[in-house]
Amino acid sequence: MIGGRDNPASSRTAGPRRILFVGVTGSGKSTLATQVGALVGLPVHLVDEQVGWLPGWIQRSLEDQRRIALECAAAPAWVFDSAYGHYRPEIAEHAELIVCLDYPRLVSLGRLFRRSIRRVLTAEPVCNGNVETWTRLFSADSILVWHWRSFASKRAQMDTFLAVYGPVKVLRFLRPRQTRK
Repeated sequence: MIGGRDNPASSRTAGPRRILFVGVTGSGKSTLATQVGALVGLPVHLVDEQVGWLPGWIQRSLEDQRRIALECAAAPAWVFDSAYGHYRPEIAEHAELIVCLDYPRLVSLGRLFRRSIRRVLTAEPVCNGNVETWTRLFSADSILVWHWRSFASKRAQMDTFLAVYGPVKVLRFLRPRQTRK
């Protein structure tokens, strides 16, 4: 358990103060990070919005991404919903807890597909005013294509975290039901 459920005041002071969520695209990292941050009273950093993307789907330079992420990670308390590969090891090193959402492909892909369709239909802003479109959803740069391409490497990264940091620092959840418990 993160924080103390029996004593609401302790949930804001006990437990890890720097939490990194990792997982495959569509696993629910941002949603869970936001919920955990609110529950335990920690600032949440959504990397797509704060680190990765500018308006107009323009990606920040890798140097700027790394600088911004490491500035956030230097704080005494935080929750990151993810960390891009070129600075992930440094964020993981700063983290007191790494939560891996290692769900089957059909679970994460189904979530991602439903979320993306909803965002296209409602023009819901994703980050920094960016919106998903039908054209973007079915292009070579699609988040669905990214899920397919990155699935194996993201699972391998979770294996690496577990091997390097062990089960004391790394929690790995294989099903959403397990995560909810």
